[in-house]
Amino acid sequence: MANRLADATSPYLLQHAENPVDWWPWGEEAFAEARRRNVPVLLSVGYAACHWCHVMAHESFEDPAVAAFVNEHFVSVKVDREERPDVDAVYMEVTQAMTGQGGWPMTVFLTPDARPFHAGTYYPPSPRPGMPSFTQLVEAVTATWAERPGEILESASAVVEEISRHTAPLPPSTVDEEALSGAVVSLLGEFDRRNGGFGGAPKFPPSMVVEFLLRHHERTGSVEAISMATATADAMANGGMYDQLSGGFARYSVDASWVVPHFEKMLYDNALLLRFYTRLTRVTGSERYERVARDTAGFLLRDLRTAEGGFAASLDADTQGVEGLTYVWSFDELGDAAAAFGVTSEPNFEDGKSTLRFVSEPGEDVRSALLAVRAARPQPGRDDKVVAAWNGMAIAALAEAGAFFGEPAWITAASEAATLLASVHLVEGRLLRTSRDGVAGPSFGVLEDYGCVADGLLALHQVTGSIRWLDLACGLLDTALSRFAVPDSPGAYYDTADDAETLVRRPADSTDNASPSGASSLAAALLTASLLSGVDRSSRYFEAASAAVTRAGLLAARAPRFAGHWLTVAETLVAGPLQVAVVGAGDDPRRASLWAAAVAHVPGGGVVVAGEPASAPLLEDRPLVDEAPAAYVCRGYVCDRPVVSVDALVTSLTANTR
Repeated sequence: MANRLADATSPYLLQHAENPVDWWPWGEEAFAEARRRNVPVLLSVGYAACHWCHVMAHESFEDPAVAAFVNEHFVSVKVDREERPDVDAVYMEVTQAMTGQGGWPMTVFLTPDARPFHAGTYYPPSPRPGMPSFTQLVEAVTATWAERPGEILESASAVVEEISRHTAPLPPSTVDEEALSGAVVSLLGEFDRRNGGFGGAPKFPPSMVVEFLLRHHERTGSVEAISMATATADAMANGGMYDQLSGGFARYSVDASWVVPHFEKMLYDNALLLRFYTRLTRVTGSERYERVARDTAGFLLRDLRTAEGGFAASLDADTQGVEGLTYVWSFDELGDAAAAFGVTSEPNFEDGKSTLRFVSEPGEDVRSALLAVRAARPQPGRDDKVVAAWNGMAIAALAEAGAFFGEPAWITAASEAATLLASVHLVEGRLLRTSRDGVAGPSFGVLEDYGCVADGLLALHQVTGSIRWLDLACGLLDTALSRFAVPDSPGAYYDTADDAETLVRRPADSTDNASPSGASSLAAALLTASLLSGVDRSSRYFEAASAAVTRAGLLAARAPRFAGHWLTVAETLVAGPLQVAVVGAGDDPRRASLWAAAVAHVPGGGVVVAGEPASAPLLEDRPLVDEAPAAYVCRGYVCDRPVVSVDALVTSLTANTR
């Protein structure tokens, strides 16, 4: 019999709809049932592409005997962390505090009023050194609840009190030229000079950190910054974490050398990396980086696009329960192509198989032949829910890459995704977090949704000239400023709105991790909007962005690896925002040439808008010059004379390049 998850819009919840465990979705009904029965709540948090989530589900949640015990002694609640990042954030903080580590699946035991008293991650079916079995765990919790309930309630209260002590925003701290240079020096100390990237295994793509390093190099000419950025870009693109046959990056590498990936492919990683490799191509002119960018865009459009025009959340790490089954190869299967992909008779993965790396170009015929073989294999599952924030990242990346590489189909795809968000996710000015098959999910958007969607719409406004996207973005920013701000702490933000569901703690995490934090994504969008919007909003947005960056100053100074997006925004502030307005008739090839030159040469953080005079705020009071299309370049509050030739525009844009 299907449990209460059968009507969920989350593919992860639907994966558990036939479990013998009597799962409840997160909500007041589940906790009311726990109070009625006077039993604790078993909270299990994961996501559809999570390998160990699948393993624990198969080992424990599909076991009738285990399920019978759990059903008798607990109310069990299943949460998709991608659908409810607020719930995940609160209890992940608890898990990390209690165990010193976190991850998914996350297993937390709660009182009927949602206070946590025990937390962990994956538990095996049989005990292992230092780790009880899942059965042992639930039996111990059940016994303690029955015999010493007072201790549990006291412990839960203490946990909530402890995590509540760490909720105050960081004090303001300036992020200036000295701070940015200091961040580069700190990153040098953590840089893996042999393998690229930062730290040891496992290695996640440091998308925002390398974006900062690229921006810093553009502004200062720093050799150290560009060396770290390119070495990491090379290592990621040449390793097994990158799909050498069809593009797209896996979530992380299990080793320090980027050889063996954890095979799940996430939308947010690929959107962020598409944006980075596009900009890296612009700075370096590298054909290799262009190939990676183009193939990553191809992956997004081919493998993650949904029928409604959005982008799916992820591809699974597993195929038919085997991690990486679709992607790995034996030496014999590759034949003469083995050397090009760094595969030898000594496998680097499991069961005699290897991942593919880039050693030399195998040729398109070889690539196509191997793709045909791979296509005949079983394929990984796809989590096809549309997450607002991640689609915002994809919209921005495809819009910018489409403009730079001259691929209008990519811009069209970005526009269609934005249309889906506007028509399905945006209700009375408020964002909903997810949708599936064109039907909105039940969860309200969090701060990263507002910041990332606004950022994507602002990028789309720039490449299309459509005022609709600018208006929608500004509406989202206005809502975020009014609903998410921490009272009496300018520049600080909660991750949930002031009318969101009350949890045991209102989450507010400004740390950049695998994707930008809500606050840093908002700061980035505010800064961009300040350059594109009219005078009634421009100053307010700029001041809000500046205040937000100062709230992250201590984080950027102490842990720059976890403040990459903040540092990128700060680079734009220190450089002085740059605006390029190109005016002219839409069918005039001279306007098109000026626009293309601006897109190719504007530094990171700058904005470019083209259109008829006065058709957008940036184009106000900027007429044609002698009836010819013209480009206006402004840095901060200082504008150059308008130019009508491509050469003059390029000279203007590159004059201050170091």
